[in-house]
Formats: sequence, C-alpha cells, structure tokens
Amino acid sequence: MAFPQNFLWGGATAANQYEGGYKEGGRGLSTQDVRTAGSRTKKRTVTYTDTAGNLKEATRFEPMGKGSKGIIADGFYYPSHTAVDFYHRYKEDIALFAEMGFRCFRMSISWTRLFPLGTEEMPNAEGIRFYTDVFNELKKYSIEPLVTLNHFDLPLYLANEKCGWTDRKTIDCFVRYCETCFERFKGLVKYWKTFNEINCMLDWNKLGIVSDDPQELYQALHHVFVASALAVKAGHRIDPENKIGMMIAYGAVYPLDCHPDNYLNYLHSLQNIQWYCDVQCRGYYPAYKLKEFERNHIQIVMEEDDEKILREGTVDFIGFSYYFSSVTKAGMEVKMTGDQSQDVPNPYLTKNDWGWQIDPVGLRSVLIELYGRYQKPLWIVENGFGGIDTPEKQITDGKETLAIHDPYRIDYLKKHIAEMKKAVEIDGVDLIGYTPWGCIDLISAGTGEMRKRYGFIYVDRDDEGNGTLNRYRKDSFYWYQNVIRTNGEEL
Repeated sequence: MAFPQNFLWGGATAANQYEGGYKEGGRGLSTQDVRTAGSRTKKRTVTYTDTAGNLKEATRFEPMGKGSKGIIADGFYYPSHTAVDFYHRYKEDIALFAEMGFRCFRMSISWTRLFPLGTEEMPNAEGIRFYTDVFNELKKYSIEPLVTLNHFDLPLYLANEKCGWTDRKTIDCFVRYCETCFERFKGLVKYWKTFNEINCMLDWNKLGIVSDDPQELYQALHHVFVASALAVKAGHRIDPENKIGMMIAYGAVYPLDCHPDNYLNYLHSLQNIQWYCDVQCRGYYPAYKLKEFERNHIQIVMEEDDEKILREGTVDFIGFSYYFSSVTKAGMEVKMTGDQSQDVPNPYLTKNDWGWQIDPVGLRSVLIELYGRYQKPLWIVENGFGGIDTPEKQITDGKETLAIHDPYRIDYLKKHIAEMKKAVEIDGVDLIGYTPWGCIDLISAGTGEMRKRYGFIYVDRDDEGNGTLNRYRKDSFYWYQNVIRTNGEEL
C-alpha cells in the first residue's frame, strides 16, 4: 500500500466559516465578524467607521486609515455570524464524519470564544467547556483533532484598540491564548498549527493593519513569526507529545516558457512564497528576503532575543493548502492570495467556475518541492473543488430528502489523491495526512458565498442566509468513505 496504516484521512474546516454562534457562550467579536457577503463579481468588504464616525466599507487590500474601527452595521449581511451552525450541531456533524471513517478532523478554535477581547488574563469558562465537549465527541469516534490556533480571526478589540499585530503586545496575548489551549486540552489534542495560510495574512482582517505601508506590514508579520515560535516552544514544554506545524497556501508555479527572464521570474515567484517556510522551518530570514528589505528601505525592529526565539521555535511539520497552479512570466509576481483567477492561462489545464486552474500533477510537484527543500513531514490540510451543487428531491423510506450528484468533485479529488500516492510511493515524501477542504459545506472565505461548495455533506443554506441548515450526504460522501476504508487503494 502507498499509504501507511496510520495515515490520517479526514476533512478541514475553520471556525469563522463553520462554527456560528458568534455572540453565544460569552464569545467576543473577531475581525471576521465584520466581513460582509460577496460573490464572484462583488468583493467582500469590511464595515468600519473612520475617525469622524462615518460608516464606510473597504475591500480586502484597501487601506482603512489610522483610527478606523471595524463594526457591525445595520443593513449588511455577515455570513460568519451563523455560518452553518457547528456550534449547535457538532454532535450531528461529528457523527457524519465518523460515518465517512474520518481518522482526523481539522478545525480551528475561535480565539475570542476563549478570550473575548484578547487581553484577558483568564479564559472564558463557557468557551473552554464547548471545545472540551467537541474534543471528547471526536475522541468517542477515535478521530484525531488537528487544531489551527489562529485561522484569520483576530479579536476585534485588538484590531480596533491596539492596531492588531502592529503592536508587539499582541504577541503576549496570543501566547497566553495558546498556552491556555495546550494546558486545558492536553490529552485531547496533540496535532496543532499556529497560523492558517501565513502568506495570506496581508490585510486588516488577519493582521489589524489599517494602512498599505510595507514597513507596517512586515513589522506585523515579524510579530506573527515570533508569536508562532513562542507558541511552538510553549506547546513542546507543556506536552512533549504535541506536534506543532505551520501552514501555508502553496500552489505549483510554472514559468511561461524557457526564456531565461521568465525562468528567473519563476524562481523569484517561488521565493515570494517560500520565505515564510524558511523563517518557520529553518528559524531565520533568508538572505534574499533581507536583500529585498534593504532595497525597499524596510527595517524590521527586533528585540534582543527575537533571532534566538525564531531558531528555537521551528515547527514539527508543514501543513499546506493546494487548489490550483499558476503560470508566471517576466515582470509578474505570483501571490497565493486564495481568491484569484490566473492572469496567465495554462493551455494544458481547465478551470473551475471561479477561475482556478485544476492541476492534479501540480500537487505532486509541490509535495516533492517542499519535502526536498525542508525535509519535514508534510500534511495536505486543504485541497478541494469549489463548485455549484444542484440538489434533487427524492423519496427515501417514505421521506422526502435531497440527492446531490457531484461527479466533478469526485473526479477532482480522485486525480489529486492519485498524484499524492505517487509522491509517497515513488518520490519518498513523508506525508502525515490529507484533510480536504471543507468536508462539509461552509462559508467561502474568498467570496462569502454558500453556493461555492466544497463539502461531502450538503448544508441547506443559501447566499442570503436562508435555509433549514439540514445536512444531506452527497455522492462524494460515499466515494470518500470507500477511499478511507481502503486506505486510498480504491479511487
């Protein structure tokens, strides 16, 4: 068999897209709670007030200006508030995951469910109880949780009042939160990731930065790197059994052709992605990034022990998301922003409805590339097909239910798993597990839609928040069930 018997098959979610219950159980607001819904043609926005108290909106990379504060405003729909209501339906969902045969479940903890403002000394007891119940429910079915400590949801108070990650004190708040998780959930969780897609944390929603100044951006990212390293050290100290990884959005990148300038640009495009891994896996800023800082007059302010902290807080494994590949040419920079169409089309590939180029072989290439460069175990923590599903009514056992036929999703995953097998069996890649995104339908991070569905489980909810929230098994549910049962031998 290509995969070891303990290979961790499962699925992936994120609290801000899945959990809901945004004001229940003592939870505080996060930056994701002030993000509106969007679509393929309309970008999601943040609602905020400026220093004069005027209500405004900003798309992802639009600077909001000093003194701006994210708020929930009347007349807007915020899909994260209910999402698909895991908060009240976790037992039902975990039972469905167990029915599929999940060996692991990737989820995130909402920072503000444990520390509503982010600055408290002691955690919210109701939040601790909720996640303890979730982890115990997973344990009942022998499903290992893989927990992301921060999946893009910065406490709104820290963003509004403390300028988020631009303030070094946010490091202390995050480390306190992480230590609480390691201590309170010891014995229930051993697989952790510090930050989700760290190379996509470039805007107010994730960092709390209100300008587009590169100096401010990179200083905030430095604080994130230090916080991650300190969390890794704390996690190992509190429980030596913990395995703590990083996570990056990583797609295959190809030069347009063999023109030397296009190949050189391809190498530079790789560096724009890989430097995040260099810092977290090797424990230092690579020379090419330091040269870039120097050229652009960016000076990272470090405290005396920062370099030592980065060296000592390297991660145990690399988790990454893979959805598509990109083509680059001279003068063009590739950024894995997560919600993009490709500027340079690849004539050998097809696209999904959102413009993402489907490339199974690219996944194998990325596995070879990352394992060869870092020699750390890998984990594909996101991979999947976002598409429009069309439910059909049918009668089963005298009851009306929904049937969802999704051969396009099965085809996508089948081809990617086949390449994943080759990377393990032929190329010798050390792969821990595979958790396709999102194993149950949830809110799209990029567009805020429900119609862009990834799940094996259909959730009755539309883009305006209407629906019963009832769950239905898709055809892919039974297909993936058999994949897991045969440990990836039958696709």
